[in-house]
Amino acid sequence: MAALNLPRLLGCAAALAGVPALRAAEPVNQDAAAEQRTLESWGFHQPEPIDFSDHAGYQPITDGKTLAGWDGDTKIWKVVDGAIVGEADQALPFNHSYLVYRGARPHDFDLKLELKVERGGGSGIQYRSQTGVPWRGVKPTDRPQPNLDWMMTGPQADFWFPVSPICTIFSGQFYSENTGLGIIAWRGQVVVSGPGAKPRLVGTIADRAALGGYIRENGWNEYLVMARGGTFIHVINGQLMAVYVDDDPRSSSNQSGFIGIELEGAPTRVSFRHAWLKPLN
Repeated sequence: MAALNLPRLLGCAAALAGVPALRAAEPVNQDAAAEQRTLESWGFHQPEPIDFSDHAGYQPITDGKTLAGWDGDTKIWKVVDGAIVGEADQALPFNHSYLVYRGARPHDFDLKLELKVERGGGSGIQYRSQTGVPWRGVKPTDRPQPNLDWMMTGPQADFWFPVSPICTIFSGQFYSENTGLGIIAWRGQVVVSGPGAKPRLVGTIADRAALGGYIRENGWNEYLVMARGGTFIHVINGQLMAVYVDDDPRSSSNQSGFIGIELEGAPTRVSFRHAWLKPLN
């Protein structure tokens, strides 16, 4: 059993002495600075926020000059002003194009990069994803056939240009690409699933629409993806957006795989830069 924290116990007891019980619906109004000073006097300290520009333990996976290590259709993907840009003016044959990073197939990792979408359409960060998997809805007799080496199947940290209320709610969510599972953890949700069980909502992070206020339209967004075992965390501009816990070791989300960037829809322009990867295993 952990040792009792007497200052905390005595302080809480003193604070509550003579105070009538509050109903659950009544907010507690406290001065935040005074509260923090009290907690620090008891030996508790707030964790320092991470510095998005601190790359200790990370390795760069973009160089700002070339597509080295990345694999995709060079008619769509190129380097412009230090960023990798995917651009489509007309509808793509399969409505998707991916740029695959072939330099690693990490299982547990932290990935951070800056991302923006302009002119409509969508994007997302693929991870633990596979290539070479048949594309849903495409028949063997269809022409043209997709180049499956450039098509990605697996988890995605979604990101969309807010062209409509529907698209606005997608950024930050956990989406399962090309598996038929679709959206698993919506923005603002903590979701869990297990073998043979449907995803269940554990709790909420914040209002979905309010979280959209953290998205920078037409600007650079700092995206952090964390994968630990069957737990996946999506953070945009320092704000937690979605958490998914997958307890099925055989699921498509729990396999080591590639990282990639998606372009979806047209006309669309997707840009990303300063991509850093910290593989953990």
